[in-house]
Amino acid sequence: MATDSTTADFTGEQVRRARFAVAAVFAVHGSVTGSFATRVPWIQDHAGVSAGQLGLALAFPAIGASLAMPLASAISHRFGARTALRGLLALWTLALILPSLAPGLVTLCAALLVYGASAGMSDVAMNALGVEVENRLGRSIMSGLHGLWSVGALVGSAAGTVAAHLGTDARLHHLAAALVLTALGMLACRGVLDLRSEPDEEPPPRFTLPPKSALIIGAVGFCAVFAEGASLDWSAVYLRDVMDTSAGLAAASTTAFALTMAVARIAGDKVVDRFGAVRTVRVGGALATVGGVLVVASPNAVVALCGFGLLGLGVAVVVPLAFAAAGRSGPNPSQAIAGVATITYTSGLIAPSAIGTLAEATSLVVSFGLVTVLAFGLVMGAGVLRAGDRAKAVPGAGAEAPGTAAAEPRG
Repeated sequence: MATDSTTADFTGEQVRRARFAVAAVFAVHGSVTGSFATRVPWIQDHAGVSAGQLGLALAFPAIGASLAMPLASAISHRFGARTALRGLLALWTLALILPSLAPGLVTLCAALLVYGASAGMSDVAMNALGVEVENRLGRSIMSGLHGLWSVGALVGSAAGTVAAHLGTDARLHHLAAALVLTALGMLACRGVLDLRSEPDEEPPPRFTLPPKSALIIGAVGFCAVFAEGASLDWSAVYLRDVMDTSAGLAAASTTAFALTMAVARIAGDKVVDRFGAVRTVRVGGALATVGGVLVVASPNAVVALCGFGLLGLGVAVVVPLAFAAAGRSGPNPSQAIAGVATITYTSGLIAPSAIGTLAEATSLVVSFGLVTVLAFGLVMGAGVLRAGDRAKAVPGAGAEAPGTAAAEPRG
């Protein structure tokens, strides 16, 4: 995201304030996802769709996101980063209302297409601003931002669980949640950096193929998201069918995976600042590979649980670091981030079905053998996350001097 001369005038205090503002945006964004996920059963009943039809409809958010994400760069160029984020985030929070209003399959698919498109565009805009703040601070913050997204999703799902337990109509629940989250999002957007394009800069194309740098970085993100999606959706089934455990213990595998991911993301920035993105991802990939081996070769459920926990720990920080690397890989961060986001969304879309298809043809053990191979791909491909150097930090904004731990180690 190119900026005009005024962006050089941001003070250290403004940048630090922008960090908290964009963190709040991430939490609001995650809260929408959590609010929606808990009411999917109600939405299914209201729309009168079967399980297979629901599965088809739930593919539309990823389709909408993949189609719309390239637009985020053009919108930010036209209106400026702050205004663009404000509008796109409001579109996302208000889109929460649409799925619960759908009376049938066609309208549900259309609602979820809009829901996914608004999610993807606001995702790109907030990640681009997060990368800009990280560059100006001179230290890693992206892992923590994604950790706060997970916290927001947890809060949204907790509220949704209460609403479902009380038997609240999802239309009323989502209307109230959308209004509250829209207000919180607008408040948070007031503090983000108001970046604007150079007056003579050519606007980015509305639709374009991802740049080569984004494709390479996105391949690493693809491996991480595939392992994440496979583990979240299939870990409980794996323990039940392969390990022959109880339903309660099987569900604990999903909890173990999600918990290690959330903890690792919140703590990840300090690790990245100490060891650098490349070394962090290589070690994470090694841990995820060990976790995959434990799952595949586990003699009992406890070992498999440990394996899923290591998988979550190992892949947790990869996507935030992929976004950060994309934002430093070329002259147009929003376009590169949109490319990486498209690839990772696609991975998240195909992973669950790919695991199921392979399991049907072979077995779940073989499916998680594929997950293990992709986890090892993180070890081999981590070097691409060195793309670009962080932008100059604002003096007094918390930047580290050259040669300190914030500098990216080579190797």
